[in-house]
Parts: sequence; structure tokens; C-alpha cells
Amino acid sequence: MKYFYYLIVFVMVKTSCCFSQGRNHQWLIGYGLFTDQYTTGQKARLLFDSSSVTAMPEMRKLAFMAAHADISDENGNLLMATNGCWIMNGSGDTMMNGSGLNPDPYTTQWCNSTSGIPYPHADVFLPLPDDSNRYILFHHSGNASPQYNDMPSDLYYTMIDMSLDSGSGAVTQKNVVAIHDRVLLGVAACKHANGRDWWVVMLRDSSDLIYKILLTPQGIASVSTQSLGVPHHQAWQALQPVFSPDGKKFAYRYYYGIWGNYTNQARLFDFDRCSGTFSNGNIIQWTDSQPGLGIMFSANSQYLYASTFNKIYQINTDTSNVAASLQQVALYDGYLSPYFQTDFWVMYRAANGKIYISSGSSVIDMHYINYPDSVGFACDVQQHALHLPCYTGRANVNHPNYYLGCDTTSGCACLITGVKENEQHNLKFSISPNPTSNNITIIYMLPQNKVGVFDVFDMNGKRVFTYHLPPWSTLQNFNLPFLKDGVYQCMITSGNSRGNNKLVVIK
Repeated sequence: MKYFYYLIVFVMVKTSCCFSQGRNHQWLIGYGLFTDQYTTGQKARLLFDSSSVTAMPEMRKLAFMAAHADISDENGNLLMATNGCWIMNGSGDTMMNGSGLNPDPYTTQWCNSTSGIPYPHADVFLPLPDDSNRYILFHHSGNASPQYNDMPSDLYYTMIDMSLDSGSGAVTQKNVVAIHDRVLLGVAACKHANGRDWWVVMLRDSSDLIYKILLTPQGIASVSTQSLGVPHHQAWQALQPVFSPDGKKFAYRYYYGIWGNYTNQARLFDFDRCSGTFSNGNIIQWTDSQPGLGIMFSANSQYLYASTFNKIYQINTDTSNVAASLQQVALYDGYLSPYFQTDFWVMYRAANGKIYISSGSSVIDMHYINYPDSVGFACDVQQHALHLPCYTGRANVNHPNYYLGCDTTSGCACLITGVKENEQHNLKFSISPNPTSNNITIIYMLPQNKVGVFDVFDMNGKRVFTYHLPPWSTLQNFNLPFLKDGVYQCMITSGNSRGNNKLVVIK
């Protein structure tokens, strides 16, 4: 089946490099009109750069409810996307042999009537290690048999070769069973400590087990399970498994109870990227009138955000008493967009470092956390602040940290070879207020997964202040009362990138 975008979408695709610069810099969104299994009507594409987002309207066939995965090339050009029903190539057509994912009557029901599988984090695209042409899609749906009651019973994988069909890609293997069991909603992935391979994980129903798949250049090398040492997680109550950007932590949401009195939990673990071992399980628990589904780490991996339908909470994962750090940072304000509630549903950390939060109803506005690396209310939750050119509901996209490098501290050798150094990166470094008497705010954008250093030099070139910037951070506030009147040179360095600004101090 072939079809074409309208002109506005063709222009957008051809210029997408101007907005996006990485594998995780695009998010297709919206479900249009329910006319057939390939829904029509206006949808949108969110294009992220290192500091902002652009919402571009487009007409396309692929529509989304909750299940959504996509991946771009290193320059930000979309390669493929899926809603759990079929795979779209970068031109908007059905990828060769890309239809018929997740064979089951449950899948057929959703793919024929609405906008794809309604499960968040049900799909993830990964580059096959050490292969520039081949990709693997891990995906799951529900099982309509009474035994499984619409819960997943299989995790499949599908192989894609981008060298086929004149560079548009083609599916070479489809719906191969990786796990056959009662598994729970959501699949998560994290780079191995060797910087090359991948860990892919999924929770097992009615147990404390987690499945672990090791993906190597030869394909799936092993499938194993581990006991997490926590109370059993149950169907429909454990959702959105996620790794921290630095790969050292793992978390998922869990809740139980009745309407008006729910026990909500964020279950947090340490993760060893070398051995694939989870440890130090920590249950952060609170009571709320409503349940919740969303959970996501901040860009610097320190803060964990969890949502109920009407509240957003922040957890400091780096403190000695993690449970005591739980604090509410937002309360749903009752806004309708335009007719339905914009409650808090699932979360997505985008390439610009912000966390975006969808709603469970059909809406045209989305929430976001402006400064997730900041503690408490300084994280700045902006409710219904991103206006979309289309309707969406339960929107979510599953992007692991594609840029996580090696970690040899646990004994794993680094297996990345031929890595090309990034060219000079625009740090977008700014200082305010300027002039100042004591306090300054610096805003910047480090290269992905890179640390930085902020230095202040006097006019004689003497360093008078230094601060180490954590990876993925974007903003810092400083009080510098020791600086005397004068002009100072401020510098941020990260790898081979450097940004300079003058600072004027007037007491």
C-alpha cells in the first residue's frame, strides 16, 4: 500500500534536519479520524532540539493511542515508527513486509477500530550492535484468550534491514517470540556497560520476577530472570518500566486499592549494566485518592517523577532516605482541553531534557516539567502548556538512552570501536542577570550524556570559581558574594566544546 503526504508534510520531512539531530529527537503524535484501520485526519510531529520543541502539523496514515516507538538516524531523519499494528518507513509508507505485527484477535480489534495498541511502552526500536543497517523492534500486545484476559503473553521481536527497498528499509523477520509467559505492560532497554550491547527487560505477572534479554551483534544471546525481592506485581497495576539516563537505576509504577483510597508506589532499584543485576529494591509509597501510571527520571538521573491522575510527585534518588524525599510538585488544576480533562497520564523525557506528560482523554494540550533537574517546585511543572495541532490521548513514546557510553568500573571491557568524536557542540550558554551583584543563573545544553565544567576567571586569568555540571543538566543557580566589582570571563567546557560569556559585577 502506497500513499503520499500532503505538501506541508513533505516540506517538514525534508527540513527535519534543521530541528532534530539525533535518534530520539522526533515524536509522532495524534490519532485523527477513526475511518478505517489507517486513520486519516491531521496529526502532528514533535521535533526536539537540545533546548526546545516544535509541533509540526502533518497528514499521515499512522496513528497512535499509547503504544508508540520510533527511531531516527544520527542526523535526526526519521527511519521508522510503529503503533504496534504496522511499521511506517521514513517516507510515510508501510515498510516492506511491515504489516501484521503482534498476531492476536486483541491486536486485530484495536488495529481495525482505533489508533493502535493502547499499552504504553509496548514497543522499542534498537540499533543492532555493530551493524549500521539492521535494527530490531521489541513489541507486545494483549492476548484475547480467557487465560490471559487481554494481558500480554508474548514479547516478540522483528528485524529490519535499512539497506533494502532502496534505503527505505524492509522487515526480514517478523513476530519472533522472545518471551512466552504472562508478562506485564511495558518493555524497557538500557545500553550494556560495554557500550555496544543492550539489556531489554520486562516484568512477569503475579511474581517479583523480571525478564532480562541480552542483545549482542549475533542477536539475542540469552534470556534469564531475576527475583527483585519485592511484593508481587500484578496485572494492570504495574506500568511504565524505565531506566535512568545514566543506566544506574531502574523504576516502575505500582498501585492498588479502590477509588478514593489508593496505595501508590514507585519501585526503585540499582542496576549493574555489566552483569545486568538489579539490587537494593526500594519502595516509595504514598496514599492518594486516585491511582497513577506515569514515572520518569530527570535528565541528570537524580530525580524520579511519579504521577497519579491528579498529582505529580518528585523523589530524590540520591539521598540516604529516598522515601522521605517524596514531595508533591503539582496538583491538576481542572483545565479542559477543549472538552475533556487534562489529567496526568504517562511521562516521556525528551531530547531537550524536559519531561512531557500526556492525558488519558482526547485533548489538544500537553503538560511538561520545565526543569526536571531542580528540586521541589523549582522543577516548574507547566500544566497544559504545549498546544498541539491535533487531538491525542494517552500519548507516549519509548526512547532509551541511545548515547550511553561504556562503564568499566564494574569490570566490563569497553567494546566500542571506531567512535567518531562529535564536532563542536553549541552549548547555548547564557547568564542572567547580567550585570549582577551576587546571584546568577546559567542556562546551557551539554552534549548528550556528557559532563561539563563551569569556570569563572578574573581579568588576570585567575580561576576564582569552578563547578562541575552533571550530564543532562540544563540550568544552575549560583550565589557569588565573593566576586568584587569588575568584569569576569565565564566558560563552560564539555569534551571538545566550549562556550564563553562575560559577566559584569556591580555591587
